[in-house]
Order: sequence, then structure tokens, then C-alpha cells
Amino acid sequence: MRRALPVSLAAVALVAGSATLAQIEGSGRGVAPVDSGGAFEVSGVTVDVAGRTADAARYGGWRLAQRKAWMQLSHRLGGGGALVSDGTLDQLVSGIVVENEQIGPTRYVARLGVLFDRNRAGALLGVAADTGRSPPMLVMPVQWSAGVGQVLERRSDWQLAWARFRTGNTSVDYIRPTGAGMDPLLLTIGQTRRPGRGWWRTIIDQYGAADILVPSVRLYRQWPGGPVIGQFEARHGPDNELLGRFSLRVGTAQGLPQLLDAGVARLDGLYQRALREGRLSPDVALSPPPDPTATPTPVAGGGIDGIIADLVAPAAGTTTVTLQYDTPGASSVANTEALIRTLPGVRSAATTSLALGGVSLMRVELAGDPTGLVADLQSRGYQVAGSGTTLRISRPATAPAAGPGG
Repeated sequence: MRRALPVSLAAVALVAGSATLAQIEGSGRGVAPVDSGGAFEVSGVTVDVAGRTADAARYGGWRLAQRKAWMQLSHRLGGGGALVSDGTLDQLVSGIVVENEQIGPTRYVARLGVLFDRNRAGALLGVAADTGRSPPMLVMPVQWSAGVGQVLERRSDWQLAWARFRTGNTSVDYIRPTGAGMDPLLLTIGQTRRPGRGWWRTIIDQYGAADILVPSVRLYRQWPGGPVIGQFEARHGPDNELLGRFSLRVGTAQGLPQLLDAGVARLDGLYQRALREGRLSPDVALSPPPDPTATPTPVAGGGIDGIIADLVAPAAGTTTVTLQYDTPGASSVANTEALIRTLPGVRSAATTSLALGGVSLMRVELAGDPTGLVADLQSRGYQVAGSGTTLRISRPATAPAAGPGG
């Protein structure tokens, strides 16, 4: 997820001279996440289907995989496992992931993953699409290999593993940098060891995040092409707090991607457990500092109106709410601000951090409790995540339905 870079950060990059420019040259970085749409995923579905032709057998295998995956998803989300028609499944399935397949002249044997549209499947099963999600967390994947540590300076196997990870079944809202642009200059090994909140606050604001996650792996190769051992650690926050660690081993170097994929899944489990235990709460020092309350200064000769204005106390019950909202273009900023100002109880609404093409921040002065604002936003078609005085609003995805081939 890319964010606009402020002038101050751009200036830092320019004054660094030719050494800085050399650091961001080349094309060996920039890995976009495979799936950031949050689809429900059911993996490891096995099928063994015969047909008149190879294509017919494969199509039949995908149909069977959809049915089996839907029953598993329904059981997982408390829907009872009731089967629906193939036509309905075609509207719910957004993609098929081929994990392994063997295609014969009249037979198809495969292990598949099935992706379901989160909003449509959730509505059919009677579950909310976004329940119990964490605040947005910026991911800095650190890999140590041969004594050298890196984050996004060069494309690494660890970054690729996090890009492959599908976030539909996790309660942690991961923000995964691509490693392009200024990412290698902002997100470095040295930055993970700096506890200073001021610069951290500046960085995470560029990505619309509330806190930092630092999943790391140390790779030990027994001999070229031989076994690989990975020591994984789940760390969190500017203080680099350790949440858990474990080790995995694979027999050959060719199995390194599978080793790292398994490591990502287990680290995600550690982060989800920390979220349930309340250990993943954002550091309050990373929140933007409150604006100082301006004290009016009496002006000589201001008249009775100025004196009365100075004596009027601020309105009671005013709450400041921070809204995170998508801003694909300049028009979306004005449109969203205008809509928020029309809501009951809203006294003012202004964008305080603009990131065109990303997520911007809006400061809303509200009379009353934020729960009323949440209800008004939902009644106007917004999806609202978060709690308290920090909310994330977005419009539901309206992507066209895909067939079994997604």
C-alpha cells in the first residue's frame, strides 16, 4: 500500500546526495501483495475426478472443490455446513488457487485452495465481513542470512513469503509495503532498533498505520543445496517487544519457500493470539499529538462583542474523532468531507493528513458519542472498522463476480 511522501521526507532524501540515490537504484525490489482484498480462503481441498476429456475432468474437479470448500467455510463460521447451488457458488467464488495438480487424459487429481468473496459469503452466512480486526499494522519483514540483515533494501525470500500470504482469515490488519519507491530508505534494519517515537510517528503516518510489526527470520544453511533452518521471531512496536519465537527446518534448499510460508502462518498465529490477549494495542505515543487549544487574546478596542466572545466557554460534550478514509483522487477528499459535515452532530470536518492514492486522515469535531457517528456512516453505505475515537471507513467492494477459474 503506497502513501504520498511529504516534502520534509523528500528533502531528506535529496540532501543525502549520490549515496542515497544509489541506494534506491535498480529493479531488484518492489513486490506487491498477491491478495489484499481480504477474501475468505479455504486451502488444502483435495479432489480426484474423472471425465471424458482432460478439460472436463479439471472443470469437474474445480466444481467439486467449490462445494467442499463452501461446506468447510460454513462450518468454520457457524453456518451449519449447508450446501448451496453451483450457480450461487459461482457468484461467491472469487478465485481458485492451484496448490498441486496432476492432469491425465481423463482424470484430474489436485490439491486446491478456494477464495470466497468476503462480503457476499459473509452476508449469506449471516456474519459480519469485518469483525474483531486489529488497528492497521505496518509490517517490516526482517531477514538475516549469512550474517547480513535486510528489510526492503533488496527483494528477499522473506518479503516474497509475506507478499504471498493471504490475509482473509486473519484478524490482524496487515499493511505490507511493496519495497518500491522510498520504502527502502524509510524501513531499514536500523529503524527497527530506534525507539524514538517522533520519527516512528512520521513513518507510520505515510502508510496509514497505527503501529509496527517486525516479523524476523534467521536462515542457517547446513551446506549448499542442503537443509535450511529458520529461526522465527514475532516482534512488535518501536521497542521491538518479543511476542514469541520458534524454529522450522526443511531438508533441501528447494523447500525454502514452503519453510517461509509455514513461518508466516505461524507468526500470524502468534500475532492473533497477542491481539486476543490485549498485547497488540498501539502505543499511545505513536498517536498524533493533540492540537493545543487556542486561547483568545483580547484586543484593545475590540468592543463588547469581543469581550463576550472571550467569556463564552467551549461547548460541552465535544469529541474529536480521527477518520481514516480512501482518497483515490482529489475529488474524493472534497466529496467525503462534504458528506461527513452533513451528518447529525458533526461540528467540523477537515483532512489533516492527505495521501492521494492511499489512506488519508480526517479530524472530525463531534457533539456527542462516536457510536452515533458510526450508525450514521453505516446507514449511508460505509463499512466502519475500529473503535473509540479512531475509525476506518471504506466503501464495499463492487468487483464483478468471477467463475470457477477466478
